[in-house]
Amino acid sequence: MGETLFTSTYTPDPKSALDVLAFVLTPVAAFASDPDELEAVTELLGAAKAEAIERWQLMRSEAKRD
Repeated sequence: MGETLFTSTYTPDPKSALDVLAFVLTPVAAFASDPDELEAVTELLGAAKAEAIERWQLMRSEAKRD
């Protein structure tokens, strides 16, 4: 078993432009450093980052309508 180096109770808010921006701008290297994992993580994160932006835009437009 490995040692826990970092733990957090922080949960990003998908309605927060700042939280979405922080996620989108975080480099892939923050999520994986193993060269064998980087390609897969890059692909997964690309889709996740695009989804985060789309959801934020949808929530923002819904909030403007209300």
